[in-house]
Amino acid sequence: MTTRLWINGVEKVFEQDTLPVTLTDLLGQMKIDQATVVAEIDGDIVPRTDFAKTRLAEGMKLELVRFVPGG
Repeated sequence: MTTRLWINGVEKVFEQDTLPVTLTDLLGQMKIDQATVVAEIDGDIVPRTDFAKTRLAEGMKLELVRFVPGG
């Protein structure tokens, strides 16, 4: 069984054994420091304090915006 998520407009297919359960899990798989990202799921901004309890499900649309210091 597979699950599809849309991340920054790109379809990403996860096998059942690689599916991240939460937003924190996804960021860990992508090697993104959650302190440097703003996340939006299906049009709603997710507070950073909710990343660990925000469960991911089939068809969700995520936008991840990373902040990089320096200019």
